[in-house]
Amino acid sequence: MKNKCKICKKTIIGRSDKIFCSTYCKNYYHKHLRYATKKAAVEINGFLKRNYAILLELVGKNKTQRKVYRNLLANKNFRFKYHTHLQTNSKGKTYHYIYDLAWMPFSDDEILIIRKRNP
Repeated sequence: MKNKCKICKKTIIGRSDKIFCSTYCKNYYHKHLRYATKKAAVEINGFLKRNYAILLELVGKNKTQRKVYRNLLANKNFRFKYHTHLQTNSKGKTYHYIYDLAWMPFSDDEILIIRKRNP
């Protein structure tokens, strides 16, 4: 059975593991793949930057932590599902980090915002 090109569907001549018939088809495929992944990354990075700016505005320049109401974050269009990483402390509480700022549900309607200290 002959393999077909992923892009133009022409029959491929040559090695049995080839997936493109020409460098044009190979470049076309990878160019569009990069575009799709870049578009998604730009959108998500925009959400992260917006979330970071909201947390930074609320915690202030000189404070290391502050409690705020959840609806205050929601009113500023904070997207709770976007964060860079998670950390669970010894008490089982999970911190949602966005770079060096973190937030944690403190109660049903309060959020604790924390700035990570530099060592």
